[in-house]
Amino acid sequence: MSNDSSALAGQRAQAPELATIADSFVAARRQGRALQGFPGDIPVDLVSAYRVQDFAIAQWPDRVVGWKVGYIAPERRDVSGDERLLGPIFARALQMTTGGQNAFHVFAGGFGAVEAEYVLRLDADAPEGKADWTPEEAAAVPSTLFIGMEVASSPLATINQLGPRVVVSDFGNNNGLVMGVEVPDWAVRSDASLTCSTWIDGVRVGQGGATTLPGGLRAAFAFALSRSARRGRPLKAGDLIATGNATGIHDILPGQVARIDFDHHGSIECRAVAAVAQDEGDWRA
Repeated sequence: MSNDSSALAGQRAQAPELATIADSFVAARRQGRALQGFPGDIPVDLVSAYRVQDFAIAQWPDRVVGWKVGYIAPERRDVSGDERLLGPIFARALQMTTGGQNAFHVFAGGFGAVEAEYVLRLDADAPEGKADWTPEEAAAVPSTLFIGMEVASSPLATINQLGPRVVVSDFGNNNGLVMGVEVPDWAVRSDASLTCSTWIDGVRVGQGGATTLPGGLRAAFAFALSRSARRGRPLKAGDLIATGNATGIHDILPGQVARIDFDHHGSIECRAVAAVAQDEGDWRA
């Protein structure tokens, strides 16, 4: 999608119903408030849902620094055949943990959850013009692996129940990413060697690891490379890819504490706080 203001205005004029959905989600996120229902008719397919996402990205006053990958169950896929989806990660919503307890925002009255993540950082631009990737080809792209925690939160409480077209429409149900330490030599590791567990308020709520992701880390990476290229947003050096939930999707409320233990690679601990209205201004500089 073009970022040219006149081109964007033309695209919005061609799909006013999709633009209105994007506007509603952006306003709710900026104001830190919940939505009582989906703001309009659910997009008919993922292509339309990505148009909503693109409209929202264009007016969100921050830089995209990466993408979360989410899995789509077979029975919820559309004619595109996509088995995964993408949502943007923004600069102000990216935190680097230093070993202490970070805080992250979830929408009170909306949806809030945490996900254990293995996060890839591209160390070189993806080749131009390549739109189809295999897991093996993706593994050859220079990259570094980190442990992480995705903040999965939306103003819409029913976002996951309503399905992938709704998830895509609202930034992929992402509201942040917390990154921890590097996992060395990931390209020569087996997915089975990467295991982790998630705890909320001291209670273990999930176990898993890289093998929990259908097809593993490399399949998630390949999808991110392919879908980004087809959207006209080819991945660049420095972009982050949160590869998918490694222990499940774990609901969390403001005031609760999440801890993710990555076996042999440290842990991340964070406290959920209620989202508040965002300050005005453009944060992209």
